[in-house]
Amino acid sequence: MKRAIAVCVGLLATVVTAAAEQPVAIVEEVQGKVTGAELMDYLTPKTVIKLGADSSIVISYLNSCRREKIDGIGTVVIGADESLVHLASVKNEKTECDASHAHATTRETSEVAATIVRSIGANHAVPKPQLILYGASPLVQASGRGTLIVERLDLSGERQQIDLDGKQAKGKFYDFATANKALSPGGIYSAKFKSAQIVFQVDPHARPGATAVVGRLVRMD
Repeated sequence: MKRAIAVCVGLLATVVTAAAEQPVAIVEEVQGKVTGAELMDYLTPKTVIKLGADSSIVISYLNSCRREKIDGIGTVVIGADESLVHLASVKNEKTECDASHAHATTRETSEVAATIVRSIGANHAVPKPQLILYGASPLVQASGRGTLIVERLDLSGERQQIDLDGKQAKGKFYDFATANKALSPGGIYSAKFKSAQIVFQVDPHARPGATAVVGRLVRMD
């Protein structure tokens, strides 16, 4: 087992670049005895996860939009776009997600969003979104206490103000699906939290509820 893990890590070293410190995947589900990762953890390349008997994990990749369900006793090594799995069984699917969001920093998205919102006030132009969501119930990464404001830009009258007390999942994830909330498919929105701001569009075919995480993730910090 140790030799197999070493081989997997060695193979990954040939393809992982200096950006390895950046998260490349997120854990959507965990069942049973799983070590090395917890629910809603971000994962970086070379992370090693071990699964015990009758255990499973669902991992979604931010860049490749690949979603993996891994079952049974085995070892998982996180890669840049997919996992290397030893012994355990893996089923994967391609989900809809906007991979460009994985590379944007909060500062970059906030500066662009602020410029877009100011231009709307000046000439009422329809803004170009920075991100496309493929689920109508966003999962918003917003850490700690503060007020999350989500406002529709292409039509007036739709605005949600959510006061976060810091007790959201892992202290940083507010899930519209868990709160039974949804945005309008096709709508263009601005999301603001503390100093962060982003403009996004909900895909016209987006469905409400707990759809694939990477397709509805909004990173505000």
